[in-house]
Amino acid sequence: MLSKVWSAATLGIDAVRIVIEVDARNSGQPSFSLVGLPDQTVRESYARVVSALINCGFWPTSRHIVVNLSPADVRKEGSGFDLPIAIGILHAVDKLRSEDVAGRVFVGELSLDGTIAPARGTLSMSVALAADDSVRELIVPAANANEAAAVQRIRVVGAPHLLALLRHIRGEDVIAATTPIAAIDQTQAEIDFSDVRGQMQAKRALEVAAAGGHNIMMIGPPGSGKTMLAKRLPTILPRLSLDEAIVTTQIYSVAGLLPPGSGLLSRRPFRAPHHTISTAGLVGGGANVRPGEVSLAHHGVLFLDELPEFRRETLEVMRQPMEEGTVTIARAARTVTFPSRFTLAGALNPCPCGYFNDARRECICSPMQITRYLGKISGPLLDRIDLQVEVPALTSDEITTIVPGEPSSSIRERVEAARAIQRERFHRASIQSNAEMTSRHMRRFCELDPSSRRLLVSAVERLGLSARAHDRILKVARTIADLGACEQIESAHVAEAVQYRALDRAYFR
Repeated sequence: MLSKVWSAATLGIDAVRIVIEVDARNSGQPSFSLVGLPDQTVRESYARVVSALINCGFWPTSRHIVVNLSPADVRKEGSGFDLPIAIGILHAVDKLRSEDVAGRVFVGELSLDGTIAPARGTLSMSVALAADDSVRELIVPAANANEAAAVQRIRVVGAPHLLALLRHIRGEDVIAATTPIAAIDQTQAEIDFSDVRGQMQAKRALEVAAAGGHNIMMIGPPGSGKTMLAKRLPTILPRLSLDEAIVTTQIYSVAGLLPPGSGLLSRRPFRAPHHTISTAGLVGGGANVRPGEVSLAHHGVLFLDELPEFRRETLEVMRQPMEEGTVTIARAARTVTFPSRFTLAGALNPCPCGYFNDARRECICSPMQITRYLGKISGPLLDRIDLQVEVPALTSDEITTIVPGEPSSSIRERVEAARAIQRERFHRASIQSNAEMTSRHMRRFCELDPSSRRLLVSAVERLGLSARAHDRILKVARTIADLGACEQIESAHVAEAVQYRALDRAYFR
């Protein structure tokens, strides 16, 4: 008998429906063939499916079975096809009726005893199938049920075991549809800006970065608080919207990084890869293409500590994701695009020893060593970092103070007010923050009066800034004006924005 069962596969963070065709015929010698561009993991499904069906008392001992995964030109990856293959075999040998499998999509890995183990990408599958009226039920492993049910526009059933699933689809013992779990209160962060002593200029720069979606670089001696500040940046970013939470969770689901039983991610991600990371680890890739750190930081913060210690060629590949908000990975078989709209926070010492320009410690580095150290950060990459701020060593009074700083909740209120202004400004455009403005947007929303224009021209000439750095200053000035609820960019806003490019002259020029 010929059977057709629906499943799904991920392509990047998107998903497509896959048809599992099973042909089971009587034969003196049992055999199993699997076609349809499967990878090695899918080819190994034969052993898992056979053991699961035998241990559940169903394996047909004298059948010639052919399984086709359609469409044949889409590469099938992962272990999530075990369950639909097993269901297709049972249907083909008349253990299930056609109405039992019709309109249902099956995804899951089978353990040898029939337990249904978690699979990657179930949220992406739920998003893709929610608009398909022919799908009446998405059946996923019980550990993935909360994740898949987050879409709320499709009935999701979490199945713990093959036998329990068979009783469900036969109508003998129905498994209740999964109800989405409530999101965790995002305001209860474990870390807070009130923990930070001193560093008023750096905290102001981080507030500007959060308000406009700008990239920021902090430079200062060891122990000045650069890492502490960066870790608290997500606590002042606007709360995740539902659409942002879904896309971010899709990325983590495809990467296999969601904890079992979890629903939508409720907090903006913070990623801090080590400087030894490979290019593929940073931007994505591998034999089975997976998202890299720039995508795992989507809608969140990518923190690169000790920036000059990263390989220069690794840093350079971030230029396209930083500009376009996506990263495209091309392979011979297919091309995959992942979203990568993140806020970059970089931290570095001013020299190899860390004490160049420090008033209390003497620098032991030669000018050549400092030039070589800072030269690892290219001009084009530096131009894409909107704010550059010094984080000096704390004074003794700042170290010993017991007065808490301003809490993250207060800063976030100002950030969200500025973002609300930007949403209203760009409601007819495809962008959401000042950092994403194009030249056309800047001509319309970043007009300067004569005094502000003279100040900006003077700064560009004095610091030798590029055209891209000029545009960054305008975008930052627009954000500073938004934080002050000012419709017009004023000289004070431009002056503060220029101040955040002063490191171009002090260190890199």
